[in-house]
This record gives sequence, structure tokens and C-alpha cells, in this order.
Amino acid sequence: MEIPLQITLRGVGHSAAVEAAIRERAAKLEQFHGHIISCRVVVELPARHKHKGKEFVVRIDLRVAGGEIAIHRDHSEDVYVALREAFDAAQRQLEDFTQRRRGDVKQRAP
Repeated sequence: MEIPLQITLRGVGHSAAVEAAIRERAAKLEQFHGHIISCRVVVELPARHKHKGKEFVVRIDLRVAGGEIAIHRDHSEDVYVALREAFDAAQRQLEDFTQRRRGDVKQRAP
């Protein structure tokens, strides 16, 4: 199944390599949850004045059957490292979401 994917690049020049990396990582998310409805990825280079240099902001919004997952990462000067960190966080949250839905994780009694 192909995930409906929306990619937005703000403040970053259009790059086929960045889009290909996003599509590749988004396709791997299907291994962790089979019912992904949509995936929205925003890569942004804000116009902030920082002493460290430019830092990329990556936001991933996933809609899955039964909920939504949002990831926000802005810690790296390299766009590929920022993408890796954001998609790794998305993978962990998808795994946790799937385990909770299956009942593999104990719930606290009210």
C-alpha cells in the first residue's frame, strides 16, 4: 500500500535528493503500522539568528486508523540528520501506538 504523502519544503531550495530520502523513510513506516491514512512532512529552515548556525526543523504529522501522531524535531544543521531523527521518533511512536492498540501494554487501573 502506498502512503498518501505530502512534502513541504520551506526556506529550503527544492531538492530531489531530499524528497527521495523523505519518500524512502515514509515507505518504511508502513512496516510498523499497516493502516497509515496520510503522512505530512514539513522541512523548514527558519530565518532565526543563532550563534550555532542554521538548524533545520522537521515536522511529521501521521494520521493512522484510530489516532494521530505528531513529531517535531529541530536540532540538526544537516537536513539528512534532522530527517533521520524525526523519522526514528515517528517509528518509535508508531510502535508504541500499535502496542497500546493491541493491548500489549498494561494500562493503569483508574
